Amino acid sequence: MSRLFRIGFFTLLFLLAGCANVDIEDYADSEPRLDIAEYFEGSTRAWGMVQDYSGEVQRRFTVEIQGSYENDILTLDESFTFSDGETDRRVWTFERINANHWVGNASDVDVQVDARQYGHAFHMRYPLEISIDGRMITFTMDDWMYLQPDGRLINRTAMRKFGFTLGEITLVFDKS
Repeated sequence: MSRLFRIGFFTLLFLLAGCANVDIEDYADSEPRLDIAEYFEGSTRAWGMVQDYSGEVQRRFTVEIQGSYENDILTLDESFTFSDGETDRRVWTFERINANHWVGNASDVDVQVDARQYGHAFHMRYPLEISIDGRMITFTMDDWMYLQPDGRLINRTAMRKFGFTLGEITLVFDKS
């Protein structure tokens, strides 16, 4: 096998491995069980950061969330405060389809979002337009939440453009 062919072959394998996705249903038997309606009902606080493609922290923030659940509708009213003093607000509305499936809408998301929860995990993927240096850029947000045994919820979101991860958001939610 020629050296050039081996390099190409292993490069292709590496790229294909990077495209592999975790299936939310793989977490079906994991504990503790996460139900986002139960978790987010009432007041929740979170601390987070946004990192760029190199891992450098670009922004830090806190989020105060007021959640209500009635007639299979979960509403999350999120108030963001960034370390530079900027504030923002997003309101999510999720309709429960069944024990594992939700359909969501947000005040700044232009499409209906398909979301799933299995075991200790929750996943949704959606487009979000974000202002960067005065330019609006639409990212695909690949959003995963994982309930921890101590009751904290860890959220990791990959911000993708053209299939490449250009940033990441990490949040830790606490109910206390």
